[in-house]
Amino acid sequence: MATLTLAGIAYLLAIREFFANPTFPRRVVILGLVLAAVWHVEFLRAPLATDEDIYRYVWDGRLQRLGYNPYVVIPSDPAVIGLHTPETRKLNNPDLPSPYPAGAQLVFRAVTAIHESAFALRVAFVLCDLAIALLLLDVLRNRRQEAHLVLAYAWNPLLAIEVAGSGHIDIVGALFLLASAAALRRRWRATAAVGFGLAVAVKFLPIILLPVYWKWIRVRDAALAAIVVGLLYLPFLSHGRIPIGSVGTYVQSWRFNGPMFAALDHVATPQLLAGLAVLAGLATAAWLRNSSSEWSPAMFAWPMAVSLLCAPAVFPWYLLWLLPFLTTPSTLLIIVWTVSITPTYIVWHLRTLGHPWGSLPGWVMPLEYGCVAIAAAIIWLYRGKKPGQAGA
Repeated sequence: MATLTLAGIAYLLAIREFFANPTFPRRVVILGLVLAAVWHVEFLRAPLATDEDIYRYVWDGRLQRLGYNPYVVIPSDPAVIGLHTPETRKLNNPDLPSPYPAGAQLVFRAVTAIHESAFALRVAFVLCDLAIALLLLDVLRNRRQEAHLVLAYAWNPLLAIEVAGSGHIDIVGALFLLASAAALRRRWRATAAVGFGLAVAVKFLPIILLPVYWKWIRVRDAALAAIVVGLLYLPFLSHGRIPIGSVGTYVQSWRFNGPMFAALDHVATPQLLAGLAVLAGLATAAWLRNSSSEWSPAMFAWPMAVSLLCAPAVFPWYLLWLLPFLTTPSTLLIIVWTVSITPTYIVWHLRTLGHPWGSLPGWVMPLEYGCVAIAAAIIWLYRGKKPGQAGA
């Protein structure tokens, strides 16, 4: 926790320099990317915990290659005990079928077909991370932004921890979403629509960005994206129905670090609150789309951030979706959040001491979201100063 705190402070200080200085020498950018790569290698070498999500990825990929449907098979079922490997026996929530959408399932299958291991998946995710950095350099150049802003992405502590360290599929979805956003800026409408569909097929979070694409893609492009997503689900149809796995259980039962959901959990049903989280994201996306006729990273970052803020669970790796779009001062509060969420990692330590999973100490959320609130107040006061008061 101390090391992560120092890394977060250093990162925020770097962000201040990135936004304050118009340009950096090219060698600084190259050195910064090399350092990011070294950090990833060090986290790849670190051992995994026994209940990481990545073991579920290995299991889902293995099931598919053996001819089973991961939305139907329950890992703890005695009938499939012989299908397990030493790694898949470590998966969490073994009494539930897979919650991951079809796009994620096919990624699991493709990677485990090359090598069936958690390490192979982590390497694949690091390659996706590298692809995002390269694509982001192109986006920055296209927007006439300086190349050093790629380090606002590459240096974020969450990347090394959650991509190279733990290995989470969210980075694949973030790559598809950034590719879609880049294509949208270049008016490659069909590519933008398909990229968006693939991102949604990895995890459902970016669905709230639909208003951003309004009138920027054609009906036929949207239809193409829908067909692609439909084809991804085709191998998993069960009795003609689109499978959702344990997503319903997630909404109904899983709670972690969600302040809005926790505050309203006793006055409304989980399904209604989940719907409100989606609605909040959609409303934010629609407002940003209507208030600006130009493409901007904030159009993608803020709606997802608002929706996550209202979600039943806000795990640190969920914020991976936001990282490629945090390259402007308008997203500074989200950048602070990606650092202030660090205290939630204490729950993994507490679990080893016998505490129930997801039981955060009472000081964690006030510290996490309090930091964001303080940052918001500072920004508001700073922007509220008149030019003549700048030296006061």
